[in-house]
Amino acid sequence: MSAIAQPLCRLDELEEGRARGFDPLAQGRDSVFALRHDNQVRVYRNRCPHLDVRLEYRKDRFLSADGQLIVCYAHGAQFLPATGECIYGPCLGQRLEALPFCEKDGWLLVQMPEELPQPG
Repeated sequence: MSAIAQPLCRLDELEEGRARGFDPLAQGRDSVFALRHDNQVRVYRNRCPHLDVRLEYRKDRFLSADGQLIVCYAHGAQFLPATGECIYGPCLGQRLEALPFCEKDGWLLVQMPEELPQPG
């Protein structure tokens, strides 16, 4: 499957301890999200491995209140920001799907598969 680089945002717009959802393929929903945790950027597919549902309960709400964990608000599963590994909940030990990304001229670019099915 080939991939295309899609700009998400300027890197300086991604704040420490915060996450933002994006719709890089213009499918009408945030299919991916990016976060900055411990000054490291990560990009994940917006899909819980438990029941194939989106993670956030409202726009850009992917993290716990203290910004230390990714939370699936449908099931309460909790994931480590650095690895996407589930450490609590029904998908314990499973991982979020990390997407390859790079920085170019101050922009965060994600390598998107041509088709990214949307969770329910």
